[in-house]
Amino acid sequence: MTTTEVAEVQELEPEHAEIIRATLPLVGAHVDEITVEFYSRMFGRHPELLRTLFNRGNQAQGSQQRALAASIATFATHLVTPELPHPAELLSRIGHKHASLGIMPDQYSIVHEHLFAAIVEILGAETVTAEVAAAWDRVYWIMADTLIAMEHDLYRGAGVDDGDVFRRLRVTAREDDPSGTVLLTVRGDGNANTGAAQYVSVGVTLPDGARQLRQYSLVNAPGAGELTFAVKPVDADGAHPAGEVSNWIRTRVRVGDLLDVTVPFGDLPTPRDGAPVVLISAGIGITPMVGLLEYLVAQGCQAPVQVLHADRSEDTHPLRKRHQELVGILPDSSLQLWYAEGVEPDSVGIHEGMINLADVEIADDAEVYLCGNAGFVHAVRTQLAVRGVATDRVHCELFSPNDWLLDG
Repeated sequence: MTTTEVAEVQELEPEHAEIIRATLPLVGAHVDEITVEFYSRMFGRHPELLRTLFNRGNQAQGSQQRALAASIATFATHLVTPELPHPAELLSRIGHKHASLGIMPDQYSIVHEHLFAAIVEILGAETVTAEVAAAWDRVYWIMADTLIAMEHDLYRGAGVDDGDVFRRLRVTAREDDPSGTVLLTVRGDGNANTGAAQYVSVGVTLPDGARQLRQYSLVNAPGAGELTFAVKPVDADGAHPAGEVSNWIRTRVRVGDLLDVTVPFGDLPTPRDGAPVVLISAGIGITPMVGLLEYLVAQGCQAPVQVLHADRSEDTHPLRKRHQELVGILPDSSLQLWYAEGVEPDSVGIHEGMINLADVEIADDAEVYLCGNAGFVHAVRTQLAVRGVATDRVHCELFSPNDWLLDG
């Protein structure tokens, strides 16, 4: 499902819209307090959700908390500000990620119960009157009902029952990339990826018994009958904990093992026939770009393709060899790299420092694809906007739970 296929979003009643406009600043000012209280309540009543559904690493850092409440606030802002773009893109990203986790309608009721209890606890019953509660309740269920309908359609499109997305698949190949990234291939079950740059969720049971889920980009061509996904192990660095699932995969998974892997989802659109393509990435954000390159090669793409990638160094550049091979196969393609360190003087096509689009020619009708951490995505989007690249031609993917930022 693409963003153009998101069901029409219901409108807020005028009386509710007025209340939302008046209370948005207050909710925004207390969003961190509300979300801490919300997750404390929900995990207190449903501890299994933290062990089996939510990313414990993101919870420890606070990113998941901010993401959920901020997404709802962003959606509410769209509902009461008609001149803003339709929130289809936000809903599409959330819906695909939810479908990849097997989210079901009853889980929205659990979130609703504890989120609204947290709002009352933080803002006070004298502030959250019956009228205010009714208005925000309406916002929540407009968003939830839209996502529930969308996720049902995504499950149906994938040929599975609602929520029944995990399959136990055998690992047929493992490759340890020089960058440290691990490539795993599993044999598909007939629901192999049908779109470019999709992703799967992988579920593993950790030593403490918790079953954790993570999403990884597919890096093979669609329709191959196998799924190859890339895992970047994350080591602890003082400010962030080590990646529980990525390190478990690095140390434990071997050819012949069985893994719980979902059918693929993902809403990055495929490039228009004949349109120039620009792929911009940083770090492990290269993986959906490799998936797009595999797709373009398989399609026999003749259009111009520009590939731009930023990394710390040549050694940390994930899938570097395949990246370069794919660019070399396409008949009208180019590759430019930006490395923070280790750049030799007079290197051709390799720049030192941060990515800079000032001297990069971008065709007026190009489709631009962008993936990296939130800071990188925002910096590049700003550069593209300065260049006059239309926002509807810039397609972004984020690996952190901050999709709402792309609509800010």
